[in-house]
Amino acid sequence: MSEVTEQQLADIEALFVQNAAAAESDGATLTLKGIGASTIYFSDRPKREVGHMTSGRFVEYWGEGENSFQSDPPNAVLSYTEGHPGAPLEDAVVTINDPRLVGDTLSYSFTVLEGTVPVSTGPVVLFIDPIGRPLSPMSIAGVRRRERRRGI
Repeated sequence: MSEVTEQQLADIEALFVQNAAAAESDGATLTLKGIGASTIYFSDRPKREVGHMTSGRFVEYWGEGENSFQSDPPNAVLSYTEGHPGAPLEDAVVTINDPRLVGDTLSYSFTVLEGTVPVSTGPVVLFIDPIGRPLSPMSIAGVRRRERRRGI
């Protein structure tokens, strides 16, 4: 498998997904514990590309390119339960920045756009908008805002 480049990810408008066993927050930092070894990326029609990269490589991509996440931090949706089976699924829309990966712990500084980031929770999924297009009309965060307005 060849390594994907930042330009290829931008060309396909790749969205990213990260899974973790748990998350914690102090109100300024979101810490994903037990982060998956790989970050999944995918694109919408017409290309419909799917792949994965190590979570370490994802962090390295953060500042690459003129439309990098460092220059234009992405929106993301954190989906979580409150740590126990059967709890209702909740989510928070955030802007994330400054990733720090140490072992299987990945931390981001964040700003809440909508919802509540829990102090502590069990399994989480973080959906991250495309490189260079965090406010696109079809961004993950944009779709969630439209769903809430429509009561979906």
